[in-house]
Amino acid sequence: MNLDPHLRDSGARAAVKLVRKLPVEPDPGLLPPGDLAALRHLLMAYAAGGHRGSGDLAGILAAVRHVLTTERLVLRPVTAADRAALLAHWTAPDVRRFLFDGAVLSPAEITEVIEDSARDFAAAGYGLWLVREAAGTDLVGTAGLRPLEDLGLEIFYSLAPGAWGNGYAIEAARAVLEHAIGSLGLPEVLAEVDRGNAASVAVIERLGMTPFDVVDGLLGPMTRYRRTR
Repeated sequence: MNLDPHLRDSGARAAVKLVRKLPVEPDPGLLPPGDLAALRHLLMAYAAGGHRGSGDLAGILAAVRHVLTTERLVLRPVTAADRAALLAHWTAPDVRRFLFDGAVLSPAEITEVIEDSARDFAAAGYGLWLVREAAGTDLVGTAGLRPLEDLGLEIFYSLAPGAWGNGYAIEAARAVLEHAIGSLGLPEVLAEVDRGNAASVAVIERLGMTPFDVVDGLLGPMTRYRRTR
């Protein structure tokens, strides 16, 4: 990602300076490599987006506390700086087909999702994560936890078509599941999957989740799964 050296916004200039000061090899005891990669992604996205004021930058720095990492991926909380990227990703036909039953979310709805996620992370340590390769900047997808009616929290994810076939879905979903059951101490995590979404059914089953109910959905029957501690 190219950063404009003539950025006029003071917050963006501060972000650029922070990126340049980050160590190449951090002390693992102070800043794990995954957190460093996530911080770079966050600050660069903020600076390139031309955001104004210190509010977004403060949110970006706070998001690092909830970063999840895997062998190949960095999952970090979505922030206001990601609005355009999330809108483009979630409105892609192959992504929204099962995630939103084909519906196209509006910019206002995307903003609401981001704001809700920030509140949930601050209050309970979960929300929506953006997923990127640890060594790259392109958006791989999203993963998150959200309420499933009044039953509990369900895991959900989306994957950019260009990232299909690499095992990223199971890797990202497992990181979120382990965070929910381990770090958050949830007694169980749920999932709801369209029967016609064979790829997601396979991911959920590989996570060790078992079916417990079937409900009607806009695209047909949906199977509900759970995984307990």
